[in-house]
This record gives sequence, C-alpha cells and structure tokens, in this order.
Amino acid sequence: MGRTLENKKEIVADLKETLSESTLALVIDYQGLTVAEITDLRRRLRPSGTVCKVTKNTFMNIAIQEDEQWQPMSELLKGASAFLLVKEDLSAIKAYQEFQKATKKTELRGGVMEGRLLKDTDVKALGDLPSKEELMAQIAGAINALATKVAVGINEVPSSLARAVQAVAEKDGSSETTGE
Repeated sequence: MGRTLENKKEIVADLKETLSESTLALVIDYQGLTVAEITDLRRRLRPSGTVCKVTKNTFMNIAIQEDEQWQPMSELLKGASAFLLVKEDLSAIKAYQEFQKATKKTELRGGVMEGRLLKDTDVKALGDLPSKEELMAQIAGAINALATKVAVGINEVPSSLARAVQAVAEKDGSSETTGE
C-alpha cells in the first residue's frame, strides 16, 4: 500500500521546515549502506545538530521548488540520496568525512550553502575550517595576550618613571657633592 497524498504533503512540509532551519545541505549517495550504518551516521551527526534525511528525490525537489536558496540542489537529485541538513555547526562535515572513511560506502555528491552549489572540494574546504569553539578560543587567546601586554606596559611606566627620577636625583646629588 502506497503513501496517501496527505502523508506525502506531510513529508514535504517536514522537509521545508528542516531546510528553513538549515544553513548547509549536503547530498550523499547512500546506496549500499545498511540500516545500522545509517543509524551510526545519524548518531555521529547528532552532536552538531545535523539532521540526516533519507527521502525520495521527488519529495526534496518539491520542497526546494519555491525556495531560491535551495534550488541549486536540484542538480544533485539523482539515484539513492540522503540529505545531511546542517543547522550551524559545520563540524558535521568532519563527522561525515570520518564516517565515510570508516565505511567507504558513501559518496558526497555536493551541497548547497547560501544559494550556491558546492562541489566535493568546496565541502572539504569547509570541513577544514576550525570549529566555532576553536575560533573563539583563538580569539580569546589573542585578547588575553593583548591584555597581558597592555598590563605589562602600564606596569612598566611607573617603574621607568621611578628609575628616571632616581637617575636624575642621583645625577643632581652627585653634581652637588662635586661642587659644580
């Protein structure tokens, strides 16, 4: 027994809602994966807030028709497709790459971000970027280093001033004793 029209509309509405919350969509060929492997992929993606949807290309095509941001994805809709819908955390790309190395069964067709079609190399470049936490740590480290330098500089001013006054006092004292 096939899906009812109402059921199909629910699937498309769910896809539209998930896409509206996403910043990046990756399309992978998942042919040959077992249910356990798909479950493993979903488990790996969960910490980053990424959703893995396995659905018919027709449903995804209907879901992206009215949204210009996702329309380039239509070029990737062929064969057995799984969609990795990334909300914000691009560490999902690294999680997928680790999964791909472990299983050697999936193939990344490409992705869409901000209305642009991304090729495999583009997605790999995004995966190589540091995570948000790493960037924040780097910025915090730089700010801390700057603050330390400012504090040392400010601390040095009175010491330098004191040494200068001491040197002037010693010079004046030595010139008075010599009677100059």
